[in-house]
Amino acid sequence: MIDPMVGTMTTFKKSFTQQEPIPETAIARAIEVMRSGRLHRYNTLPGEPSEVDQLEREFAAYTGAKYCLACASGGYALSTALRAFGVKHQEPVLTNAFTLSPVPGAIAAVGGRPVLVEITENLVIDLADLKHKAATECSRLLLLSHMRGHIANMDCLMSLVSELGMSVIEDCAHTMGAAWRGTKSGRHGVAACYSTQTYKHMNSGEGGLIISDDAAFMARATILTGSYMFFDRHRAGPAPSVYTDIYLGTPNCSGRMDNLRAAILRPQLQQIDANRERWNARYEAVALELREARDIRLPQRPDEEAYVGSSIQFTLPNFDKSQILDFLRRSKERGVEIKWFGVDRPVGYTSRHQNWHYFGPQILPKTDQILDHLCDMRLPLTFSVADCQLIGSIICDCALATRAATGPGELSGTAGSIALGPT
Repeated sequence: MIDPMVGTMTTFKKSFTQQEPIPETAIARAIEVMRSGRLHRYNTLPGEPSEVDQLEREFAAYTGAKYCLACASGGYALSTALRAFGVKHQEPVLTNAFTLSPVPGAIAAVGGRPVLVEITENLVIDLADLKHKAATECSRLLLLSHMRGHIANMDCLMSLVSELGMSVIEDCAHTMGAAWRGTKSGRHGVAACYSTQTYKHMNSGEGGLIISDDAAFMARATILTGSYMFFDRHRAGPAPSVYTDIYLGTPNCSGRMDNLRAAILRPQLQQIDANRERWNARYEAVALELREARDIRLPQRPDEEAYVGSSIQFTLPNFDKSQILDFLRRSKERGVEIKWFGVDRPVGYTSRHQNWHYFGPQILPKTDQILDHLCDMRLPLTFSVADCQLIGSIICDCALATRAATGPGELSGTAGSIALGPT
């Protein structure tokens, strides 16, 4: 905050990339796995369930899904799910225009053609544009990205896709532990994919999880991840008889999770719900400050959404690009790392559809208007609630200072690249 008596400014000193340590129980179990030397999920003693197998059973129970499959990364989970669904060469697959690059990347990786759907000012998929794009593209699949943890009205969305004869695969990289009207995120579509990359809700460095109630789908996914003939060891998978007409016709695209990562993740799964409450307390501490700011708009979150506030987004709708750059500079000088989706070129993990040249340009005026003003900030659990209150007040100070310095007119100069932190 600005101190009017001495003219000094409080700065924030903590790192936006520092995660909490891995739980001691997870570290101890990981050491046991390393001492055994049996890191591969199928390298077990007779009758012994692997760490990966146990993680899959526990995550299936947590989500309420019939089946679960652990794999090498969240992106690999997405591409595996698309292959298991049967996406064909150049088949149009719809997805949100506001997402991270691994989502359209997964579509392209399996030979599909990404078709981007507009978003609303609340950062969720625009159902009117979804209906339009589904009709014009004759698409049979929506890869729904719950980007940055914002969940669309799933009742309306699922009703619409049912009407359109479409299926849904959910990207739940940012919604592990979240829910819509009491139903866990990931339980609406034919399948859902989760990430356990360091900046997600469980941390194994890299890792992914797929859930589904569809036995044939999960059998294909299991073979795709590289089960060889060990699919009978997947206790969280379908019965071995389901594989009879599948295993000889499905390629092995090895991408299994190993026992070391699973050992690290299992104790973290037990903390997901408690951590959701901790994240949300930090989110609300920042949001409480931002709601009072003249030039800052927070997306509205419906009452039906039980979100996980591990990051926060806001727009600066009254600022032009030069004013946003001034605001970001002021925030960074005071120790607050904010990412901006209006950058001309990708920086770090932050990019937008104009940067993804591997598929054709798409006309998305509504999304572009939102992204041009959209700011994004992580809220690691290493921050206290008091830290988050300070961060919120600094953001408000910097927006006010930019307004005072630039007034209603535009600043001279053009927008360019700035240093952005990781997701």
